[in-house]
Amino acid sequence: MTTTDAPVPPPAPVVKTGPAVPPGSGARRRSDGSVLNVFSHGVLVIWAVMVVLPLVWAVMTSFKDDSSIFGSPWALPDRLHFDNWSRAWSQAHMSDYFLNTVLVVGGSLIGTLVLGSMAAYVLARFDFPGNRFIYYLFVGGMSFPIMLALVPLFYVVNNMGMLNTIHGLILVYIAYSLPFTVFFLTAFFRTLPTSVAEAAFVDGASHTRTFFQIMLPMAKPGLISVGIFNFLGQWNQYMLPTVLNTDPDKKVLTQGLVQLAVSQGYKGDWSGLFAGLVMAMLPVLAAYIVFQRQVVAGLTAGALK
Repeated sequence: MTTTDAPVPPPAPVVKTGPAVPPGSGARRRSDGSVLNVFSHGVLVIWAVMVVLPLVWAVMTSFKDDSSIFGSPWALPDRLHFDNWSRAWSQAHMSDYFLNTVLVVGGSLIGTLVLGSMAAYVLARFDFPGNRFIYYLFVGGMSFPIMLALVPLFYVVNNMGMLNTIHGLILVYIAYSLPFTVFFLTAFFRTLPTSVAEAAFVDGASHTRTFFQIMLPMAKPGLISVGIFNFLGQWNQYMLPTVLNTDPDKKVLTQGLVQLAVSQGYKGDWSGLFAGLVMAMLPVLAAYIVFQRQVVAGLTAGALK
């Protein structure tokens, strides 16, 4: 009698399981995340209200008359008093202050970006003796208090015959803004690819042509970002023009606002004062609104590349 062995079933596959997940952990994580989102959004809303509310109140007050400003400061104006703006623009000489500020900030901004980008490109792309020393000199310039340089700066500008002049103020603004510009753009130029510049050199392009036609357009996000920061700092600068520019016909906007606050305060023309204040804020707000995407792109470009 012949017997046959029964077929042996294959072994069951071994299923590897991770550590046991306690029940309810996923729901707990989602709950923690939602609480964090609610908290962060609440903080952002509070911060937005703290920033936007004074701006809206200043704009609203600039269209009121003096009695409404003190009688109902939080109410909407009964009608729009555009004469406040015209009075501040013409009688308070805000037009002259605005023009002087545009000339000074425009000239210094162009000079800062051109000189700062060239210096940053050389420090970022070329190795030479003293490279790190020059770079750290610019970095140290950011930490030097401007108050300590006011007295010697006054004598230097006076000896050069540029006291109470537009071009003298432009040169001082450029020197004041160069350390941060070089520091910012040096790090940005290091993130740009070197293959494009090497291809330009192979094709016979000079260093000057490579910089202005290839590398500078590639650094456009960084230039816009540092340009916005310099624009804000130079537009709101008060200490330097107060010391170096005492000519009433060449005062900038910050000096004009202080003079307007003193004169209009004695006259009781608070509506004209608020109108002049809003005039000084509008270019800054417009710069933020127009270039907000470019500023974010320039700040994050180094991290993404």
